[in-house]
Amino acid sequence: MKEKSFLIVQHMDWEGAGEHLLAALAEGKASYQVVEAWREPLPRLEPFAGMIVLGGSPNVDEEEQFPYLRPLKAAIWEIIAGGKAYLGFCLGHQLLGHVLGCRVGPLPQKSVGFITGELTGAGQAHPAFQGLPDRLDLFKWHGQGVLPPLPPGVEILAHSPAAPVEALGLAGNPRVLGLQYDNHAGPGDVKKWLEHDGPWALSGSGADPQIMLAAAAAKTETMGRLFRQFMARFLELA
Repeated sequence: MKEKSFLIVQHMDWEGAGEHLLAALAEGKASYQVVEAWREPLPRLEPFAGMIVLGGSPNVDEEEQFPYLRPLKAAIWEIIAGGKAYLGFCLGHQLLGHVLGCRVGPLPQKSVGFITGELTGAGQAHPAFQGLPDRLDLFKWHGQGVLPPLPPGVEILAHSPAAPVEALGLAGNPRVLGLQYDNHAGPGDVKKWLEHDGPWALSGSGADPQIMLAAAAAKTETMGRLFRQFMARFLELA
């Protein structure tokens, strides 16, 4: 089987591909190229089986402040139109929603730390989520989200009390997925994010950093295993 290569788009120098994502790509024998989108142009998309877009501080409508968002949105559309795979986390999920015509805006409260989410009927039927429990631990780090109602053909795959759209997909195209949560991150990533972005994340969210770090350590085995299982399915779809 031919090795699959992915373009990983990074928005912040400290928020890269998480421990669980790197482990999943290694297990799936998938190669990747990281592009630091805020300071270098996107490469040609032809060589890649798909694109993985990580989270970051920009909002989807802040193109004046972050001009690279314009070509990135165009690239996301090119990937989808070309029938290739797309996986977005947090901002990557919101950018996917934006490109697909969804409304993206502030949530009533920041969602930071570990919560429980639930797959919808569409999520339970989606091939990428097969074998996963209907209720999942989610690691969250965001203040905005995709807001319902969604346009025709765009499906809510998971939701939680903190965010109405925790995961979204395209009806009839299982290769395109957005996840509002950051389950690709392991305990080391959580520690790094708190060091670099703690003041923003903890302000107004009600999150406790010590509880968060303890939960990251306690949950890492199960969350990592389930995330690698999800990624194995996604890599098959790609």
